[in-house]
Amino acid sequence: MLTPLPRVLMLAVVAIGLLGCAEEGPTQAIIHTDMGDIKVELYDSTPKHRDNFIKLAEKGFYDSLLFHRVIPGFMIQGGDPNSKNAGPGQRLGDGGPGYTLNAEIGELHYKGALAAARLGDQQNPERRSSGSQFYIVEGRPINESLLQQMTQQTGMEYTPEQQQAYMERGGYPPLDGQYTVFGEVVEGMDVVSKIATAPRNAMDRPKGDIRMSVEIVD
Repeated sequence: MLTPLPRVLMLAVVAIGLLGCAEEGPTQAIIHTDMGDIKVELYDSTPKHRDNFIKLAEKGFYDSLLFHRVIPGFMIQGGDPNSKNAGPGQRLGDGGPGYTLNAEIGELHYKGALAAARLGDQQNPERRSSGSQFYIVEGRPINESLLQQMTQQTGMEYTPEQQQAYMERGGYPPLDGQYTVFGEVVEGMDVVSKIATAPRNAMDRPKGDIRMSVEIVD
């Protein structure tokens, strides 16, 4: 017959078990680029986009793709598979993995927001996301007047906490409520800014190729 565990030892075992069952933190990824690394945290509030990004990264889908559209004070965009072997000046932005994702719109476009690209409303009234293309908001300074203007134009209502966050962090509120934000930059905003300000052509494609790969780290 087994001897019962002393009460103190039993409590310790239960505590260790509970620690082992504790939820892990949000998944993080590193976007390696020719200009440095960008670490992002993926939101659990957008599980379809989070899981899809993880799946593509682990398959190596993003390896050697380009940031094909960059606009200073706005964002940098990549993830078009057609960019991997694109010639100089080739128009990009139409490629994908062959599927789109249901919208998970809710999070705001603060500076450093990681969001899914998509076709415009006329072609895409459900605002479904590209299966692979994403952008990172470089953004610009935001003041209360601009947020009030956004509310008048788009109907977006911002809580005092959201207004404060925008004024402290900056971002690009005109996109709020229209695109799925599924993560944010936690390290490497200087790299985002370097890419955003790279010399570009009339189609906003960098004149020198800026390649990426994506590594899931957590």
